[in-house]
This record gives sequence, C-alpha cells and structure tokens, in this order.
Amino acid sequence: MAEVGEALAMEAGVSYDCPIKQVDVTVPKTDDPTIPVLTFRMWVLGLSSCVVLSFVNQFFWYRSQPLIISSISAQIAVVPIGHLMAKKITRRVFLKGSRFEFTLNPGPFNVKEHVLITIFANSGAGTVYATHILTAVKLLYKRNLTFIPALLVMITTQVLGFGWAGLFRKFLVIPGEMWWPSNLVQVSLFRALHEKEKRPKGSTTRTQFFLIVFICSFTYYVAPGYLINMLTSFSWICWLAPKSVLLQQLGSGLDGLGIGSIGFDWSTISAYLGSPLASPWFATANVALGFFLVMYVMTPTTYWSNFYNAKNFPIYSNKLFMSNGSHYDIESIIDSNFHLSKEQYAKTGPLNISTFFAMTYGLGFATLSATIVHVALFNGRELWNQTKGAFGEKKIDIHTWLMKNYKTVPNWWFFVILIVNIAAIMFACEYYSDILQLPWWGVLLACAVALFFTLPIGIITATTNQTPGLNIVTEYIMGYIYPGRPVANMCFKVYGYISMAQGLTFLADFKLGHYMKIPPRSMFMAQVVGTVVAVIVYVITAWWLMATIPNLCDTTLLPEDSPWRCPMDNVFFDASVIWGLIGTRRIFGDLGAYSNVNWFFLLGAVAPLIVWIMHKTFPEKRWIRLIHMPVLLGSTAMMPPASAVNFTSWIIIGFLSGFVIFRYKPKLWERYNYVVSGGLDAGTAFMTILIFLTLGSRDISIDWWGNNPEGCPLASCPTAKGIVVGDCPVF
Repeated sequence: MAEVGEALAMEAGVSYDCPIKQVDVTVPKTDDPTIPVLTFRMWVLGLSSCVVLSFVNQFFWYRSQPLIISSISAQIAVVPIGHLMAKKITRRVFLKGSRFEFTLNPGPFNVKEHVLITIFANSGAGTVYATHILTAVKLLYKRNLTFIPALLVMITTQVLGFGWAGLFRKFLVIPGEMWWPSNLVQVSLFRALHEKEKRPKGSTTRTQFFLIVFICSFTYYVAPGYLINMLTSFSWICWLAPKSVLLQQLGSGLDGLGIGSIGFDWSTISAYLGSPLASPWFATANVALGFFLVMYVMTPTTYWSNFYNAKNFPIYSNKLFMSNGSHYDIESIIDSNFHLSKEQYAKTGPLNISTFFAMTYGLGFATLSATIVHVALFNGRELWNQTKGAFGEKKIDIHTWLMKNYKTVPNWWFFVILIVNIAAIMFACEYYSDILQLPWWGVLLACAVALFFTLPIGIITATTNQTPGLNIVTEYIMGYIYPGRPVANMCFKVYGYISMAQGLTFLADFKLGHYMKIPPRSMFMAQVVGTVVAVIVYVITAWWLMATIPNLCDTTLLPEDSPWRCPMDNVFFDASVIWGLIGTRRIFGDLGAYSNVNWFFLLGAVAPLIVWIMHKTFPEKRWIRLIHMPVLLGSTAMMPPASAVNFTSWIIIGFLSGFVIFRYKPKLWERYNYVVSGGLDAGTAFMTILIFLTLGSRDISIDWWGNNPEGCPLASCPTAKGIVVGDCPVF
C-alpha cells in the first residue's frame, strides 16, 4: 500500500489536526493514491444504482404516500455484489502492453469505488423537482407539453447547479472550516462497511443483517400495500363515533389532527421526512415540538376561532376553494393564452385556501427570516471566523494537502457548462414561449437570485447544516413581477431555487469526495454522467406512468383510496395557481385577503432574538440554547401534503432509535441503525413495484373493510352553518 499520512504531512509542514473537531475524529487522514477508482465494477454498479433509484423514486413520487429511497440503500446493497464481482470476474488483462490496456477486475472491491457508486446513486435519490412542471401542465392544467421541452427544462435545471458549484467550490469545499456536517454520517458508514469484520458469535455481519431486514420488509409490505391498506393510517378514534365530524377531525391521520393515529407502514413513516433512523435525536425533538405547537395549538386555535372563515373549509387541506366551501374551478379563470382572465376571475370571486394552508405559508415566511437571524445570533462569530479562514490565506489542512496528489477540475469546465446551459435555457424559453411563458429576462433574474444566494446559504449549510429554502421567495418575487402566468412562475422557481439547491448538492458531494480522497475529475465525471442519466430515467418513467395510469394525479376523478393521488404535485400545482396564475398581490398583497400573513416574516425574525436574550440572561440553562427556532418553525414545512400520521409515526420511531436505543444500547445502534434503515427502504420499494406490476396494473384488488383508507370520511367536512359540500352533514 502506498499510503500517505502523518509522517509526510509533518515533513511538508501541514497540520495533522483538522480545524473542526468532528471531522478530526471521523475522517481518515491517510490516502493510497494507487487504489483503482474508475473500474468496470464502478461503472456497472454505479449506473445500475442510478437507473434503479431514479425509476423507483419517480415511481413513488406519484404515490399517495411517496417514499424517497435514499442512496444509503444502494450504498449498503452494492457491498456484497461488489465483493462477489471481485471474486468471480476474470482478472485477465486485455490489450496488454498497449496504451489501451485494461482489466475488468483490478482486485478487491475498495472504498473509493464504493464512494463513486454512491455518487451515482445520489443522482437517482430524491427526485428531479422540475418533473412537477411536467405533471402540473399535462395532468392538472391539462395543456399540451411535448417531450422535448419537458426534457430540456429537467436537464437544464439540474445541470445549472454545476455552474454555481464550480464558481464557489474554492470557498465551500477546499477550506477545512467548510465541513458539511451531514457528510460525516456517510464517511462513518463507508468506514464501517469496509472494516474487516468477522461474524460475532451468536450474531450476524452487517451484510447478513441487511438481507434479513430486506426480506422481512419485502414480505411485510404485502399487508399495508395490498391486503390491509388501513395499516397506512390506523386512526382508531374515528371508529368511536362514525357520524361525529368533531371526533373525526381530531382523530384522522390523513385529514385531521391525527390524535392517536399511527401508521404501520414504512412508506407512511418515511414518506416526507425521510428515514427517522437517520435523524439525530436533537433534530427529532425539535421537529416533534414544532409539530405539536402547529398541529395541536395553532391549528385548533385558528380553526375554532374561525380565523379567515376557517370553518367554511376542511380543518386540514391544500385545496383551493370558493367562499362557500366548494372547490374552485381553476379552468374557468384561464383564458385561451394560458393566462389569468381578470374579467372571469372578478366574476367568479376571490380564491380561498384553508386557514391551515395559509398558516403553513406564514410559517415558511417565518422560517426564512428566523434562519438568518438565528445563524447571525448563535453562529455569527464562529461563522465569521470560519469565513475569514476560508477566504483568507491560511495553512491548508491535512485533507486538502492529501488531495494535491490529484489533478483538479479546471474552472473553465464549469464555466463552459454554465454558459452553454444558460444559453440552452434561454433558447428553450423563447422557442417554447407559448407553453413555458418565462421571458429571457426572467431566466437571467432567476440565475441572479441563485447566484446571489448560493454562497451565503452554502456557508450556512456547510457550517451549521441548516439550509434556508428559496422556493417561497422565488414564487413571491415572480408572482409580483409577472402575475397571471403559472408556468412562468414554476420555471422561475426551479431555475432560481432548485438550481441553487442542486449546486449545494454537488458541493456536498465534492466535499464527500474530498474527505474520502476521490480524484476530483473522477468525481466530476460521476456527477455529470449520473445527473444526465437520472434525468432521462426520471422523465421516461414519468411519461410512462402518465400513459399507463388513468386520471393520474387528478384528485377530482380518482377515488379517495387511490394510491396515485400525487400529493406533492398537487401542492406544487396549487402553489402555481396562488403565486403564478392569480399572483402575489391578489392573495398575500394589498389586493388579497391574506395580507396579514406577511407579519410572519417579523415573527420569524423576533423569535430567535427572544431565545438568544433568554440564553444570555440565563447562561447556566443549557437547554435554552437547544431551542432552534428555524427547525421549530420549519418542522411542518412539508404539511401539506404531509399529514399528521406521517409526523406522529416518524416521531415515535425517531424517539425509539435516536434516544432510547442510541442512549441505552449505543453499540447496537452504531452497528445496525443505518443498516435497518437501508433494508426497510429497499424491501418496501421492491414489494411496492412488484405489487404494481403484477396486480395494480391489472386492476386486481381486494374489496373489504380493511382496505378502507382509514374510516374517517367526515374529517374533511366544513363545520360552518349553512355550508353544503358533498355527503357532509349541514350544520
């Protein structure tokens, strides 16, 4: 082994200690530059992971309980396959002696191959946010959007992030002060998976345990996924009084407050918040407190005090309403040019949203201002010192010194991608202006927003692990400047917000490669190829599902128990109507009914200040500093479409894992926690796809009371006097 480590570093005058303690004790400080990276195994397993995760995640994205399969599943699952390939594939050297000499098997499966495979998998994890535009236009607005402009929007959105990553990697990747805390979980897992381990007596290896969890999860999901759908949201309180609207509002996990409701279904538990097993207890506790305050204090108070005529609408809903509680006819206010018809809007009347939905937008405003103030007050000094260290001339740390063994990625690679991509976006928006609606200046403004925010938000993310969202800001800006055009607002949001978020994802991946000593050019190649492949798979999968599933995402035509109600896409669509079609002024501005919601910006700014003053006044009370207002205020950011049962189930599992097991069985937690998470993800995903391909696609189902969604049909009924809606009782 040609390891480079402490001795050579000291000879070179490089400090062997890292400036951040957590990095110092977690990340290995040695490197072997001779380890092969771009191997046949890496390409096969990397591309396979990317394709499979892209397909599975887009498939799940349209589900009523969407399940995000993270790259951790692939990270764990490829280990036995990689070792098997190392044992079985020939080690023959082809074209020996020539410049094209290569082998399919350079030796044992190594950690650097594994990192690049995971980078490919990261490209397929999550979703391509621009798919929302495709879904909203084709399925919900029911307008024609052809394959080519859809593909162009999806690819350019993702690739634009490379430009921002390239511009700021010098400041957000290389300095030791920019440490990207979330990467340390991945580093720990890589080290655990590549340690030489013997099967403990009476126990199992991590790989064996992963297979056991996978098989159990795969087998069990037949119950909630097909045989007993009620396990998705077990809301027993509703059964106590089948004709009581109040009791069903309190007990429904899908359409109410979710008191006593729980999901015995991994897709319910991890649908919107990710795996609770991957959340530290501190974060879980903040989410739990925030959820309690929002769902059990703010929501009942605003609803039963009839704030914004709350009783005219369901207690929990993301739908758009008339003032009489009926659903708003969006098609009626759109003219032939796909713009807002002001005359028809005036005739139809103002759009209304549930008070809960309005309050969640307010909490989004508050979270943005709270994040800025909280970081300034609690992290300002250290952030400033770390930033000065990043921007100034400072001795490099051991990891940066070790990375000098590899060729860096030239800046001009990123600049070319950025310029060509912006040109492609402007071409697409101008050539397909009738459907995309975003003018050339809107493209430049969106890029300016992303350019302005990437560095400061990147510094916050890299040092505090908190990432303020720009989605509401971009919607707000374009809704004021260019109202009446819903697709323009959607495109502005994805280019202004998602390109920045994608850039931060690329920077985080670069930092992971920095920690694991992956050649930067190999890392860049994996990111580019993985991103392009993932986008192609995403758009093809979405197109296939649209052609295969009748009335996909259209909740007005789908039955209540349909698994294809696309909650995320419906919220995106509703946001495009609110901010894009009708515009900011007519909803949250001087022309709208919800202008007072803007006070949440001030509330969010003041809340961390109060906590900071309490902390300074009572420094001996350490628990005060643990009150994290951005997390508290943003805890319910996914509601809607996330519902109460998603949170209650997630919090229970997060408590058991992050507090009980972590505190009282730390060795057990360290050895198996992430393995269990990956096994549950993978088993649930594969069984869901199997059920769809063998039964769901052929419309084969079991009709019995156990497949009733949850037995709370009255939870979404209004309670104001004289409001008549469907089968709801009239008060």
